[in-house]
Amino acid sequence: MDTQGGRNIDPADQWVLDPETGEYRLRTGADGAPAATVPAQRRSRARREGERRPVPEPGEGTRRGGAARSRKAKRSTKRKVLTWTAGTLGFVLLAGSAGAYMLYRHFNDNISTVDVGTAGSKNATSNDAVNILVIGTDSRIGLGGKYGDAGSPGHADTTILFHVAKDRSNATAMSIPRDMVTGIPDCPTKQKDGSTKTIKGTPEAAFSPRFNESLGQAGRDPGCTMRTVSQLTGLPVDHFILVDFEAVKTLSSAVGGVPICLTHAIDDTDRQGQGSHLRLAAGPHTVQGEQALQFVRTRHSLKNGSDLDRIDLQKQFLGSMIRQMKSRNTLTDPGKLFKLANAATESLTVDTGIGGVGKLTDLAKDLNRVDSEHITFTTFPVVDNPAEGKNHRTVVVDETRAPALLAAIKNDVSLTEVAKKPKASDAKLQGSKAEPSQVRVTVYNGGGPQGSAQTTLQWLQNTKGVAHSTNGGNAPGVRQDRTTLAYGPDQADQARALAAMMGLSASALHPGKDGSRAGTDMTLTLGRDFQGPGVPLTGSVKPPAGIPQSHADKNVCVG
Repeated sequence: MDTQGGRNIDPADQWVLDPETGEYRLRTGADGAPAATVPAQRRSRARREGERRPVPEPGEGTRRGGAARSRKAKRSTKRKVLTWTAGTLGFVLLAGSAGAYMLYRHFNDNISTVDVGTAGSKNATSNDAVNILVIGTDSRIGLGGKYGDAGSPGHADTTILFHVAKDRSNATAMSIPRDMVTGIPDCPTKQKDGSTKTIKGTPEAAFSPRFNESLGQAGRDPGCTMRTVSQLTGLPVDHFILVDFEAVKTLSSAVGGVPICLTHAIDDTDRQGQGSHLRLAAGPHTVQGEQALQFVRTRHSLKNGSDLDRIDLQKQFLGSMIRQMKSRNTLTDPGKLFKLANAATESLTVDTGIGGVGKLTDLAKDLNRVDSEHITFTTFPVVDNPAEGKNHRTVVVDETRAPALLAAIKNDVSLTEVAKKPKASDAKLQGSKAEPSQVRVTVYNGGGPQGSAQTTLQWLQNTKGVAHSTNGGNAPGVRQDRTTLAYGPDQADQARALAAMMGLSASALHPGKDGSRAGTDMTLTLGRDFQGPGVPLTGSVKPPAGIPQSHADKNVCVG
C-alpha cells in the first residue's frame, strides 16, 4: 500500500478503465497531468496476482489526449460498447443485453445465488431451447415496513416463463397468474448448514393452493417455483432470476425512466387505503424509481381490479424497458451503462448455474440473438374458478386454450410471424428409400399410450410389409416428448423409408456415428407426440388462436 497525504492508497485503485478505448489508465491528478496507459504486462500481472480491480466512476476516462487516438476511439466506441453492455432486471437482462459492461469482482460480488439442487441446469448456455423463470417477489424483509408487513417472506407475486427457441429465431414470455389454483410438488431445499430439507408439497384442491405460494411460504425457495412451473407446463426450467421491489426502482432509474402509456387515468387507492397509490392521467408518461414500482403494482383501479389486469401493465413496462436497454441513448452513454450494470447485479438473485457475471454475460450474449420484434408477451390461459361461484378471487387452468399454447412453446412455434431458418437436418429425408422387406426396426414405447409399441408393430407388419420388426416393450429411462428413430450410417435408406411410413420429420431422425452390424435393427422410440400408427407426426404446430399477446418492439397504451 502506498501512502499519500496521510491516506493509505491501494495501487490498483490508481488505475481505471477508459470506456472509449478499453485500456486501463492512471487516474488524472488534480494538476491535470496526462493519463498513462497500463502496459499489457502490468495488467496481466495484476490479474495473476489477484489484485483488486478498481471500479471506475460513471463517465470516467473520457479526457484522453491526442487527436489521432480520439478519432480511433470514436470509430471503435459503438463496437466496444455493444460488447460491454450488461444484463439488467431479470427478463430485461435476457431480452435486452448484448454482453457485459464490466467484468469486475465488484459486480460479481453483488450477485446473490441460491442452490436449487436438481432443479434447473448447471450450464449457463445451451444449444437447445432455453427456459428462464423470472420471479418478482413481494418480500418486505429489509424494507422497514414501508410496503406493509415488514416480516413477510414474500410470494411469487409476478412470474414470467421466458422461452427462447432452439434456433434463437423467437422468444415467448408467458406470465403466470399468481392467483391460479394449482398443485405444488415436494421441494428439496438447501439449508444454511448444507443439509437438504424436503418441504412437503400441497395437492390441488378446489380453492387452494395458489401459484404464488410456491415461493416464500413454508420455507419454499425459487427452486420450488421452478418445479411448480415444470409440473404445470411440462417444460423444463433451466434457470431462475429473482428480483424484488428495490430492483424495479433502481433499474428504471438507471435507464433514465421507462416510457409507458395509459388509455385511462389511474388513481390506485381503494376505500381501505390499499393499493399502489399511483396517480397518473391518461396518455404517455415516463416512470422511474418509486413511481415505476407503483406502476407495476397497480391493480385496484384497473378494469377488473385483478392480477390479470396488472399483468397487462407489467408486460408493457418490460417491453418498454427492453427498448430502453437497446436504445442508442443507453448503449453509447458510459455513465448510464455503469449505473445499469451496478444496479442490475445488486438487484439479482439467481441459481448457481448462472451465478456470476461471466455466466450471466454468456447467457445474455446467447439469448440476445433474438430480435425484439420476435419477443412476444402472453399470459397462461385461465378462467374464473367455477368453485367460487360469483365471488371470483382465484382462477384455474383454461383446459381449452392452454394445451395449444403450451404445445406451441414446446415446439418453438413463434406467436409472431418469423421467417424460419432452413434446417440442415432436412437433408436426412432426401435420397433413396429401402424396400419395406429390407427395413429392420425394434419399436419401444417411450411416452405413447399404453400398448403403442405392439399396435405399431402389428401395423408395420400387416399394413406396411415390414416383416423384420420387433416389439421392444417400454423404453428404459425417462419418458420422452417426441418420437425418435436412431439408426446407423449404413441404414439411412431404411430410416428414410420408415420415416415416410410413420410420417416422421427430419428432426426425429438420429443417425449414429459408428457403422451398424449386418442384421441389426434401428430403434424407433414412440414419444408423447405419438397418437397412433398411421397418424403423421410431421404436421407443424400452428400458433394458437385467441391468445392475447403484445410485442417487445411496440409501445401501445394499456389500462
